Amino acid sequence: MRMKNKIGCFILSRMTSSRLPGKVLLEIKGKPVIQHIIERAKLVSSADIIVLCTSTEKSDDILELIAKENGIEVFRGSLSDVLERFLGAAQKFGVDYFVVYSGDNIFCDPELMNLGLNQMIDNNLDFINLPDDLVTGGVAYCISTLSLERICQLKNDDDTEYYPKYFTRGGFKVGNLQVDDPIFHNTKVRATIDYPEDLEFAKRIFDEFNTDINNVPLKRILELIEQKPGIAKINFFRQKDWSNRQKIQKKKTGPKWSRSPATTHS
Repeated sequence: MRMKNKIGCFILSRMTSSRLPGKVLLEIKGKPVIQHIIERAKLVSSADIIVLCTSTEKSDDILELIAKENGIEVFRGSLSDVLERFLGAAQKFGVDYFVVYSGDNIFCDPELMNLGLNQMIDNNLDFINLPDDLVTGGVAYCISTLSLERICQLKNDDDTEYYPKYFTRGGFKVGNLQVDDPIFHNTKVRATIDYPEDLEFAKRIFDEFNTDINNVPLKRILELIEQKPGIAKINFFRQKDWSNRQKIQKKKTGPKWSRSPATTHS
């Protein structure tokens, strides 16, 4: 029996983006966004392994190449069934718990990812959910592989792009990420890349810190924005569109189960 949990940081990324096509290959300081994501994922000290989770689509070949060039593992699976993709990666690499680093969230904070993983393990949770008042794109979901296995056994559909509902509406042990520092409780900042203006915001952050390495803590970025609030205005007007899409996803019919899942005991 494994004495120590194996922890993963799974980077979720694909080339098929409708709002900003090929966004993970767009460059900031001479490097594609996906490379900046990988650099930041390497700062998640709780993670024993970093895995790019992408699809088997031909268009995602380039992401596999970049991942391998940057020294991380790769798992390729279903384009639409994100949960099965996660499960395949978790089983292949023997991971017990993992944090999901979305390839959109260029400034997701490594320390907050560590915090979520620690809270999950300490409290024996199946899933770490994200309160709505935390910075958009600054935090990440955490998942236990045991609960994921249970879901994949019971779910009755293969379109799982919006995967949190399978945990939050399925009788699993869920906790909200507990973040004490009030600076992260900010609904006026977008730290994700979904529109052209988001890319401009990210470029401005790199310029402000005069760096080409994505290692500036989110707290320092938020402190800068407190001093220069105009930076947040570059892309924040897009938040309404983004929020509306999120609400539509959350209001959709709940997950489809072959039978109702019982509470798991991770």
